[in-house]
Amino acid sequence: MMDVYWLEQTEADVSAENDWLSESEVVQLDGLRFSKRRADWRLGRWTAKRALAAYWNMSGDPQALSGIEIRPARSGAPEVFLADQLAAIAISLSHRAGTAICAVMTAGGALGCDLEAIEPHSDDFVTDYFTAEEQALVAQALAADRPRLLALLWSGKESALKALRVGLRLDTRSVVVSPVGGLESRREGGAGRIEGSALTSPPSCGPDGWFPLRVRYLNGQIFHGWWLHTSSLVITLVADPPPAPPTRLKIPVQAAPGAKP
Repeated sequence: MMDVYWLEQTEADVSAENDWLSESEVVQLDGLRFSKRRADWRLGRWTAKRALAAYWNMSGDPQALSGIEIRPARSGAPEVFLADQLAAIAISLSHRAGTAICAVMTAGGALGCDLEAIEPHSDDFVTDYFTAEEQALVAQALAADRPRLLALLWSGKESALKALRVGLRLDTRSVVVSPVGGLESRREGGAGRIEGSALTSPPSCGPDGWFPLRVRYLNGQIFHGWWLHTSSLVITLVADPPPAPPTRLKIPVQAAPGAKP
C-alpha cells in the first residue's frame, strides 16, 4: 500500500505576514480582489507548505516556507516546486469554512482529497449530481444520517475527480462512491416496519478514525481511499495505488522568541 500523509490547518493557524510566500506567490496574491478569495488562497498555500515542510523534516520558519512553491499544472492540479525545481511529490488540497487539508505522497500515483461541510441538501441536488446507485443509497438512509452521507458521497466524488486531474469539468455522475461498510437497516420497535438505514463502516483504521472508501470511475478504474468525519465536516482521500490509512503530519512546536533552549 502507498503511504499517505495529511495535515489540517485553520485560518487561525495562518501567519498574519506574507514573508512565508515566494515573490511570485505574493504577486499572485496581490492579484486577488476579494477578501474571502485571498483568505482561502492563503489558507490553502499555508496548509500545503506546512504539510510539505513537516513531510521533509524541514524548518517551518518563513524563509524555509518561501522556498516551497505551489504552482498549478495545465490541468489546474497543484504541483510542488522546491528551490524552483519540480519536486517528486504529489499533493492534493481542499478548503471549506475556514479549514483546509493537504494530502501528501511520493510521486508516481494519483491522489485526491476533499473537505466538505455536513449540511442539508435538496432532493434536486441528489437527482442532478448523483448516480442511480448513489440515489438508492441516500433513499435508504435514516433522515439523521442523510446530511453526513451526502457530504461523504460528494466529497468522495471531488477526491476522485482531483485524482483524475479533471476536477468538476467532468460529470459528477461519472464516478460512483461506495462507503465500504454500506448501510445497516434499522427497524422501528424491533419487529415493526423498516425505518431506514444507518451509515455504518467496519472498525476504523489508524489513530484518527479513518474508515474505508471505494470510488469507481466509468472506465472501470477503481480508487481506494478513506473517509473521516467530525461533528461538522467530512474528509475523504483516495489514491491509486491503494493508500494505507492516512498518517497525520506533526508540526514541531516553535520556541517563543527569546526563550531559553
